[in-house]
Amino acid sequence: MAKQTTIAAEISLKGVGLHTGQEVAMTFKPAPVNNGFTFVRVDLEGQPIIEADANYVVNTQRGTNLEKLGVMIQTPEHVLAALVGCDLDNVIIELNASELPIMDGSSKYFVEAIEKVGIIEQEAERKVYVVKEVISYLDETTGSEITVIPSDEYCVTAMVDFGTKVLGTQNATMKGIKEFKKEIANCRTFSFLHELESLLNNGLIKGGDLNNAIVYVDKEISAETMENLKKAFNKDSISVKENGILDNLTLHYPNEAARHKLLDIIGDLSLIGTRIQGKIIANKPGHYVNTQFAKKIAKIIKLEERNNVPSYDINKEPVMDIHGIMDLLPHRPPFLLVDKILELSDSHVVGLKNVTMNEDFFVGHFPGAPVMPGVLQIEAMAQTGGILILSTVPDPENYLTYFMKIDNVKFKNKVLPGDTLFFKCDLISPIRRGICHMQAYAYANGKLVSEAELMAQIVKVK
Repeated sequence: MAKQTTIAAEISLKGVGLHTGQEVAMTFKPAPVNNGFTFVRVDLEGQPIIEADANYVVNTQRGTNLEKLGVMIQTPEHVLAALVGCDLDNVIIELNASELPIMDGSSKYFVEAIEKVGIIEQEAERKVYVVKEVISYLDETTGSEITVIPSDEYCVTAMVDFGTKVLGTQNATMKGIKEFKKEIANCRTFSFLHELESLLNNGLIKGGDLNNAIVYVDKEISAETMENLKKAFNKDSISVKENGILDNLTLHYPNEAARHKLLDIIGDLSLIGTRIQGKIIANKPGHYVNTQFAKKIAKIIKLEERNNVPSYDINKEPVMDIHGIMDLLPHRPPFLLVDKILELSDSHVVGLKNVTMNEDFFVGHFPGAPVMPGVLQIEAMAQTGGILILSTVPDPENYLTYFMKIDNVKFKNKVLPGDTLFFKCDLISPIRRGICHMQAYAYANGKLVSEAELMAQIVKVK
């Protein structure tokens, strides 16, 4: 497993907010393990902290905006994309204003600042959500859709259709996060002329100029509009070049707009709060659909963490097959309820049982509606735990295992024919005098089906 990372030292940048036009000083600081990305408003009393959390998204017009207890963070997506693109897990971002600096409209300057101070590895393991099934979010109003599918790496494909002659359809792909710095980080934000006029008329983009935003001219520019643009951007003259871009800004890539959309996706999806191992496919992405998808994924992760469902490779060579189990346990069919041992250590054991319709207990429990009895699930847990305790003695064939106590039993979901049951037993305290006190869980179909706190003792019979 990869370790968590943070920056090696603090570093500061200054700039202007794109929409507020306000000067802002920003400082990246090293953060402790499991901190994630957090913003600190040092200009406010008490220096409130706002976590980079999708649940705090309140507005996605012209950028992603967070709010917690009335405290705002505006347009953090380019900074967050830089942090993810630099393979960071824990960083504190101090600000003396609500809006992060726009710089040149990309993540370039943030990446360069991070590279100046370097990155250090931390002790804790990195948390990664491995995508095992297709998850999608569709905005039926706009037709925007984001899907994630299983993949060996975190990769992103953005497909955009701007519906204008000057820009049209573009695609961009990042095959792995290592490509971010070179291929994505320097791709700048953009706007169409018709959007720009509306923003100017509504008092927005006060911090905009032709150095931090690409402006695509999708309509005829009137003399009045030209004068307004000159004033807004503090220019003596403004022209439209052959490529349809305002003034003389040169594109880094022909598909720079699509690459910037990909950059936004990475920044917005960092609000999930957990690394993703999967392939993101985004059709007509935008901040709204990005953050709604982030909320959906975060909710799924939280639910799975709550159920605490581990993942095991059933194709891997088992630690112990049925013959090894029968050498250790005195139980025999039809009361042997463990088929394989997948993991075994000094403090835990993981067992497996394939539940089939051939089980004797399904004859009477229940006719026409077969359900595995809860007491037999507990018995199967105990047999799995018996493997753990009997593996500590040199002559297990001379011992029997007896229950001493069962506490805090809970049944969460039904176990049906065709299910594969996983049993995980962890020692609560070290084995002493043949007494084993353990916490046991049973899982099936990616869900916790039952749990119990068990105490058993092995007794020599020969």
